[in-house]
Order: sequence, then C-alpha cells, then structure tokens
Amino acid sequence: MNRIQDTITLITGASSGIGEACAKQFAEAGSHLILLARRTESLERLSKELQSSYPTIRILNITCDVRDRISTEQALQSLPEEWKNIDTLINNAGLSRGLSKIQDGDIDQWEEMIDTNVKGLLYVSRAILPGMIARKKGSIVNIASIAGRETYPLGNVYCATKSAVRTLSEAMRIDVNGSGVRVMNVDPGMVETEFSIVRFSGDEQRAKQVYAGLHPLTAHDVAEVIVFSVNRPSHITIGDILILPTAQANTTTVHREH
Repeated sequence: MNRIQDTITLITGASSGIGEACAKQFAEAGSHLILLARRTESLERLSKELQSSYPTIRILNITCDVRDRISTEQALQSLPEEWKNIDTLINNAGLSRGLSKIQDGDIDQWEEMIDTNVKGLLYVSRAILPGMIARKKGSIVNIASIAGRETYPLGNVYCATKSAVRTLSEAMRIDVNGSGVRVMNVDPGMVETEFSIVRFSGDEQRAKQVYAGLHPLTAHDVAEVIVFSVNRPSHITIGDILILPTAQANTTTVHREH
C-alpha cells in the first residue's frame, strides 16, 4: 500500500547525494516535494527532471542555507498555504570537513559542521514540528551516521555532530510521544556521494580512495530504506536504522578487494 501518495515531503540538502535520491524516490511514490538546498541551479535541474518524469506532483524549491537561522525561519514560516501541512521532514543537510586531531583542528571547519549538522537540523525541526503536532501526524527522518555510534580516528567533531543527531532523534521521540508524530534516525555507513569530495575540499582522487576495493552503498540504497520506513502504517515507527555495505563491519573494519 502506498501511504506516501499526495503527501508533502520537505527535504533539506536536496540538491545532491541522499537528499536528491530521496527526492526521486518520494516523487516516484507520488509525494509533492519541498526541496531545500543552497544551490539554486542544482535545485532547478532536479525539479525540472522530476516534474518531467512525474507530472502529477507539485514541487517547491527553496534556496536556503540551514546554518542561517533567520533565512531558514523566514523561508519556512512564509510557505504558501497549500504547502504548510508537511507530512514528512527529511533532515538530510549535513557535511564533514577535514580529518585532523583536535589539537590540529580547523575551527572554521568545526563551526561549519556544528552549524549545519546540529543547529541547522534544530532550526528546521523547530519550524516544522509544531504543525505536525497540531495535526497529530507526521514523520521526521534525521540522517545521522555510523560515525554517531562509533568514534573513529581523526573524525572527532564530525562524529560528535552525528552523535548529537542520534541523541536529538531520541529526544524528539520522547518529546512528541502521544502526538502521533514519528521520529526516525538513519545511520548510513559508507555511501559514495559527494561526502568525501566535500570533506577533502574537492580532491576527487583522495575521495575515490575512501571507497577503493569495495562496493559502497549508494544514495539510492539509503533513500529506498527511508521510503520504506515512512510508508509503514502510522502505528509503526522504525526508530533507528543502521545501513552498511556488506564489506563494512564498523567504522574501521572494512574489507577491500585488491
């Protein structure tokens, strides 16, 4: 049964990676989409592609950086009336910057990760949750990481932010208990997206080495699991999901073919 048809789904970080894959999967399921990201051109490209493939759905693009509290609040508070009743929020916007010991860390990179991965998630959730609670329904999907479960060498601040996301998912589930709102936490392992390219400041060769010798997850793999989870009956919450490529046992144990 398709319970996603004709719902409204808001996806942050929608212009690439898991966010883009979720947009495609939810569009295929017949959901109307609010696509929020920093890159206007990428959003326009994606929305045109989806509108062409799925002409019955409606799409609203919002160019916004979730780190900017004021613009995020303004964008979400000024949604047109027909877009206000959001059924699913996918808090996907997030990134990693650098690999270094804390004593050698770049504070600007720390702030970018904390502002995006933690504070941005809170800004968006604070704007959307009250409406869901008032309507006594809705699903929030927070994209965390295996890095939020296991700290790995040189991952310090990134791991801390994703641990915070997982903790906030648990806290939200407590806070909305009894309201009919579901909160789901998704922890992907190694997914080949722009993630490592962003972490290494555009060094594509270094990024490729992260996935060398193994078959990593794709953004599509993760999006399929998210669609499945959101599509469960309203009395079911798949609260915590760890998704790994088979070659990965934990953050540091990875089998590579040579």
